[in-house]
Amino acid sequence: MTLTRPQTQRLRAPIATLLFLLSATALAAQTNYEIQVYGVETVKPGNTMVELHSNFTFAGSKTVIDGVMPTEHSFHETIEITQGINDWFETGFYIFTAESTKFGTQWVGDHIRPRARIPESWHWPVGVSLSTEIGYTRRAYSTDTWTWEIRPIIDKQAGRLYWAVNPALERSWHGDSVSQGVAFAPAVKVGWDFTKKVNAGFEYYGSQGPITGFSPVKDQEQQFFPCVDLNLSEAWEFNFGLGVGVTRSTDHLIVKMIIGRRFDFSRHKGKPTP
Repeated sequence: MTLTRPQTQRLRAPIATLLFLLSATALAAQTNYEIQVYGVETVKPGNTMVELHSNFTFAGSKTVIDGVMPTEHSFHETIEITQGINDWFETGFYIFTAESTKFGTQWVGDHIRPRARIPESWHWPVGVSLSTEIGYTRRAYSTDTWTWEIRPIIDKQAGRLYWAVNPALERSWHGDSVSQGVAFAPAVKVGWDFTKKVNAGFEYYGSQGPITGFSPVKDQEQQFFPCVDLNLSEAWEFNFGLGVGVTRSTDHLIVKMIIGRRFDFSRHKGKPTP
């Protein structure tokens, strides 16, 4: 098939964006402020997605470690706002907060996350997108304050089976982990559609350490979340999971919930989708 010049120009934009994101090698491990395995789908142009990420740590760190606040019995709330730019590009913004009986409610940091995907019109056998996330976290909540993440995303819906893989690369630009270089932090999701609205399965989150030489298993982060997703309508999304950490460096018991609301301003002139 021979492409016309206009077709070639339309293809260049998503390819160039993906290459730009890949060139920006990557943050420190995905923390328990936003516990999510990304799918490929981006927010449609003219749409805004508002998500509330909530989680509570039942069993975690109990004392200040390397100047970082303990996580046990802490409640983390993250607001994520994502704007669809076109059919293959979106930009998200995060506001992280933490609350505990001892330290009260605290602002933790902010991140920004542009993401591009391979357009559906290309008809690839799997979905592919690429996310990059950069931002600041207060020193009291992380040994690394300025971080950068590159997250390739691959997913597939095969009948009732859905799976997604996020082999993320993370880089610290300011903090204790700068000398470690790029770290590997994979995330995986596998789910089964029991009905059109209910998908259940598990999510996995890990942080293996520098790609030049993984950390000992006891120093890695390994978490498994049995989870349920409810797709109640085009406007609403819901995710619930109970996470178990299996290494000493991981919080051992976390419950998490994500509630998402999509607003379609392109069709309703400012009125939310029913």
